Amino acid sequence: MNPDPDFWRGRRVALTGHTGFKGSWMALLLTRLGAQVYGYALAPSTQPNLYTTAQVETHIDSQIGDIRDAHTLSAWLARANPEIVFHFAAQALVKQSYLDPVATTTSNFVGTLNLLEAARTQASIRAMVIVTTDKVYKNNESGQAYQEHDALGGHDPYSASKAACEILVSSYKQCFLQHIDVATARAGNVIGGGDWAADRLIPDAVRAWSQHQELDIRRPDAIRPWQHVLEPLGAYLILAQKLVQNCNAGTELSNAYNFGPDIIDAVTVREVIEQAQRSFGSGTVKFAEHIAGPHEAGLLHLDNGLAKKQLGVYPRWHLKEAVQRSMDWYKSYLHGASAATLCAADMDAYLFGES
Repeated sequence: MNPDPDFWRGRRVALTGHTGFKGSWMALLLTRLGAQVYGYALAPSTQPNLYTTAQVETHIDSQIGDIRDAHTLSAWLARANPEIVFHFAAQALVKQSYLDPVATTTSNFVGTLNLLEAARTQASIRAMVIVTTDKVYKNNESGQAYQEHDALGGHDPYSASKAACEILVSSYKQCFLQHIDVATARAGNVIGGGDWAADRLIPDAVRAWSQHQELDIRRPDAIRPWQHVLEPLGAYLILAQKLVQNCNAGTELSNAYNFGPDIIDAVTVREVIEQAQRSFGSGTVKFAEHIAGPHEAGLLHLDNGLAKKQLGVYPRWHLKEAVQRSMDWYKSYLHGASAATLCAADMDAYLFGES
């Protein structure tokens, strides 16, 4: 199932976190479908960044602001007057959450609280999709694929803050937002062109190999549910679309959803980086023999059955294609191709099967 351009054309959409990697892709995808996008986020945190290189600001109404600033966030939401809200804004790095747990928790939890409070009095809103993470589960690393009803938890501050957001959203749905269909989205690890964040696998590889440096991998045997960034974004669009289209029965769809690959694409860091190395065509790697750094989950699988059953969302690009497209994006960009053109080509390939 694809997002319906006829549904999205002219639709007013509020998007927090539009300057980040996933947020920039989402802004481009929404405008590709004809939506009117209003973004609210901090200034881009990396140099370079997809928001600037793909000229996202030229396509949307952008406001730079902090989601912890409740007054400014509420005023922005009122000005946007949206029908649909996507909440992406967050401190999304596990390692950074150890370095600054207070900023992580306030950005993720208090920021979400501020948005939910602002939505209470915004009569135009019909649906909200709150993006959390696959790391919200109490992970005992048993190898089981977690389902949406499994216990929440979080060893590190990032995971804990996102699990807390899930509980917060559930409370607000029951107490204050009965007039809005609200769902949360738990997505696996995403890859794709245009990510330059530190301590992320593919960006770290591209930085090292493009500068003829060796890539150090500290947890080569960690297993994650890898997917191309367009996979969860397309799913979020379909979720929001169905929430609006089925408004009378929307509460049946107002759930938490796992969006991740099938189990075959939940593989080790080692396997992903070896595929990336072959696609990039050069570069050396050093795999650590002993685990270093603070605790991170070593094994994580998601059960995507609910998304398939209730939303008709199925993974489209398997891991090999996701890695190949990601590395092709970076190689082309490093050789002078336009980031906006490269993103448009991937979006058309994903949405319409165009090569």
